[in-house]
Amino acid sequence: MLLRYLVGQFVRQAAQDKLREAVSQAAESVNPQEPSDLPPPGCPLACLFALNIEAGGLVDMTQDRTSIRGASFVEHRGDLNGQALVIAESGVGAEAAARATEDLIDLHAPQWIVSAGFAGSLNVDLRRGAILMANEVVKPSGESLDIRLRMDRAAIEATPGLFVGRLLTVDRVIAQPDEKRRLGDETGSLACDMETFAVAEVCQRRKVKFLSVRIVSDGIDESIPPEIDKLLQQDSLVAKIGAATGAVFNRPSSVKDMWALKEQALKATDRLAKFLVGVFPQLPVEATGAAAGDAEPPDGDERETATEKTADANSEERTE
Repeated sequence: MLLRYLVGQFVRQAAQDKLREAVSQAAESVNPQEPSDLPPPGCPLACLFALNIEAGGLVDMTQDRTSIRGASFVEHRGDLNGQALVIAESGVGAEAAARATEDLIDLHAPQWIVSAGFAGSLNVDLRRGAILMANEVVKPSGESLDIRLRMDRAAIEATPGLFVGRLLTVDRVIAQPDEKRRLGDETGSLACDMETFAVAEVCQRRKVKFLSVRIVSDGIDESIPPEIDKLLQQDSLVAKIGAATGAVFNRPSSVKDMWALKEQALKATDRLAKFLVGVFPQLPVEATGAAAGDAEPPDGDERETATEKTADANSEERTE
């Protein structure tokens, strides 16, 4: 989770996003698209990320891709090994994730929504690069949602770097090892993120089948320098620029650290994408036109198959 923030909130990327948005708006004002009365076609499978740096590995694997910016998320729709797939980027945090999930269901009526992305480890066994499939998602307040994920222990052990357990959703970056350990002990969670609970909550209410897949981007003993932590706490672009300038002035090597973190993020998104590619074909979907959520969630045997199918894809990528 720390790694996602350090890369996702990098000032240069933020400035580029603003520029692209301005150009896009200007183009639309010159040549606006004709509104359509036809609803967009449904898609049985959707994968929701918070940021492009998390989604990038999977987006790169799709064919015949179209990308658009909607009101609540950026959408990439394409074909993945013969299967139609919508990949959405919601933005950071529970509120943005819930809004994007609602709109994703309204627009595409998916039978499955997979919440995916980076997470911070809260357990010494989950090192950077480990995959966590949540069977329960909780909040620090004690609220809990059961994801009904049943998997055979032998199948899990046969997949290097795969864990199944509780995922904690928090409302801010957990930056320091002592707080990670405390939250892990208090909640029994293996890792933490900032969106999964909100996505799962909407899916349960809207009766859409749900799965959570997270890759650990920072280990339990990893922390960030104080000047970078200060940058992440800024709300406005101007404040971020000021904090970044101060960080570079006070410690020039912080720029090198940021680029190293970006390289780590690229490795993480590629590994996550390879795992997801093995999981998607194992999610049972009904014929096109079936109402989302009508089918019962797959039983344990079907979920175990997904694990076994991804074992080969991950056996070459051990955790660091």
